[in-house]
Amino acid sequence: MIPLWLKEVVAKNKAALHDGGADRVDRALQTGALHTVCRAAKCPNRGECFAAGDATFMIAGDICTRGCRFCAVSRAVPKPVDGDEPRRAALAVREMGIKYVVLTSPTRDDLPDGGARHFYNVIAEIKNQNPGVLVEPLVPDFGGNFESLKTVLSAGPAVLAHNIETVPALYANVRAGADYRRSLQLLENSKKTAPEILTKSGIMLGLGETEEQLKQTIKDLAAAGTDMLTLGQYLAPSAAHNPVERYAEPAEYARLENFALSAGFKAVAAGPLTRSSYKAGRLYTNAQKNVK
Repeated sequence: MIPLWLKEVVAKNKAALHDGGADRVDRALQTGALHTVCRAAKCPNRGECFAAGDATFMIAGDICTRGCRFCAVSRAVPKPVDGDEPRRAALAVREMGIKYVVLTSPTRDDLPDGGARHFYNVIAEIKNQNPGVLVEPLVPDFGGNFESLKTVLSAGPAVLAHNIETVPALYANVRAGADYRRSLQLLENSKKTAPEILTKSGIMLGLGETEEQLKQTIKDLAAAGTDMLTLGQYLAPSAAHNPVERYAEPAEYARLENFALSAGFKAVAAGPLTRSSYKAGRLYTNAQKNVK
């Protein structure tokens, strides 16, 4: 059963949806006919982030071609990519006054490049219409297509993010169609191809992993040259998704954060409601302090 203290934090964040700032974000998203992973993935931080004038755009539609059992994003046959979305996303960034933009997308295995060219177009248009704004694409694995990764990197993002999500022993049950080594390779290839672009990944706790398995995954990410890491509690979106096996205590997050920093990460965000894009600009600023 979800701990009372965690229920209270989630309820507080939901209440923030009634804040005036959240209304402004909603209007900008509706005007631009834009999706957010905040809604699609039922993020518990949506109220807090919207009230602060922030949101994570989900480009290339809101339908995924895979069916990971932790994720609330719908799985079906996706629609064609919307060629006008880059312009609308850039306009929304300007209207919302966002200075650090996080983009993600559903996995698009139906597209030859996995949606990489669309990522490039959105990043390029946001930067063109909003000089000085930093962009962090949180990308799928592109089926291991190295050319797709290079396409996204060529747009000049500040960060290339890709979530490892869980420990390798749980991949078969949790991440349908994904591959642990393929995800590590994407992060490693990003760092080798564009070392000036920081890399980032995220891990969920509570799916049945052990602390030792988590530490090994952290070491694997560090060995791949990953610069930033997020650690947060998995919360099942519905009864049809993977159940929560445990709720990690705050002390565990502190131990893992210290372990990750000692393993070589430049910045780590760890806590029950930490998500990959949660206060991403702040994590990037912290990492920049440790860039040599």
